[in-house]
Amino acid sequence: MTIRPFAPQFMKVGILTAALQELTPRETRDRDPDRAIEDWIAFAGEIGADQIQLSAALHPAETDVPPEAMLDPVANTLDLRQPFAADRVRRARTAIEGSRITVSDIGYFDNMLHHDPAVREKKHAFMRRVFDAAAALGVTAVCGFVGRNQLRSMDQNLIDFEAWFVPLLREARSRGLTYRVEQCPMPGWTTGDSFHNNIAYTPGTWIALHRICERHGVGDQFRIHYDPSHAILMGQDTRSIFQYLKDAGYGFLIGGFHVKGQVIDATGVAAWGYGGQTVERGDWIDGAPSASPADQLNAWKKQTVLATHELPGTARHDPLAYLQNRTVDWLDHQLAARELLELDVAATALVVEHEFPPARVQDRARLRPILEASIAFVRHIDRAAAAMYALQHEVLPAQGIAAQGTGRQPYRS
Repeated sequence: MTIRPFAPQFMKVGILTAALQELTPRETRDRDPDRAIEDWIAFAGEIGADQIQLSAALHPAETDVPPEAMLDPVANTLDLRQPFAADRVRRARTAIEGSRITVSDIGYFDNMLHHDPAVREKKHAFMRRVFDAAAALGVTAVCGFVGRNQLRSMDQNLIDFEAWFVPLLREARSRGLTYRVEQCPMPGWTTGDSFHNNIAYTPGTWIALHRICERHGVGDQFRIHYDPSHAILMGQDTRSIFQYLKDAGYGFLIGGFHVKGQVIDATGVAAWGYGGQTVERGDWIDGAPSASPADQLNAWKKQTVLATHELPGTARHDPLAYLQNRTVDWLDHQLAARELLELDVAATALVVEHEFPPARVQDRARLRPILEASIAFVRHIDRAAAAMYALQHEVLPAQGIAAQGTGRQPYRS
């Protein structure tokens, strides 16, 4: 028998800067783009975050998707319309290094497999600028989607991934970066009836894509930024997903977390199921997709009739909902991550993503206590999970004492 000290490992709690697009008013940041980074570094400290995930996006004047057609406003905290030149890098690094806040990664969420070559190249060119900015800031990862070619089948999209996405990963590798893929299916991206508009939406696909990456020597660049909200939206259970990855030998694939939930609307599921094939949504007018971006926004009803985004801590404590997989059991999420995944826990980012509609207020004073409370909730949940894991998997076993009970079992949603 040995006595092992109690030494819990905590994750770093961050915030995606898309949580408050107008922290720096657009007219100000359009004139002085790097002011937005400075303001967000200061705000992150005020709300108790350890890190920021720096949001980048094509400017509203440049994007192919009008802002009015998006579920969430455009968030280009990192404005890359002009080169991220040395003076801009120095200014951003000065703000970061003068605070206790670090940058976990840069997030640019767009369709990298767009069927139109001109549109796709525009997005790829912007992603390369994101890569350059990350390297200049000393950030080791970027976060985004894979996307989908809407004109081809899912299997054909694997061919497009090999042809179009793998070269991006080579670019990431040349800059010492990892690409973390978020698995949101992005059902509202198109007025068609496809629910899966980002092919990297489930573990089976992650493994297939990673195998392609390995064949081309960029397997180390492809990782997942896991978001439990999207698992719930797909009717999946987080513990079972992590167990599946471990069983398949891919427990290393998850490299970070978006901390956002879905609260399932049982009425919406009763009406439409999980397939997303809603009718009379309002995105089609007179038998054709509407040309109005405000009408195109209704394509998101494929998702929003089924569920509402949860900012962690805003959903009621509901044990029955956890068992029915209608909302996230955050404590079990953090325990399962430690028990089943191959993580460097102390270096793993928990990035709070705020998309809870009633609280999407573009007002710093109103939003500050909301985000402050959510970040505190996430931090305390992670600390509780860390304590439980250290006690049950390190301290007690070292003395030959078994943990009590059986806990939640995988593959039993």
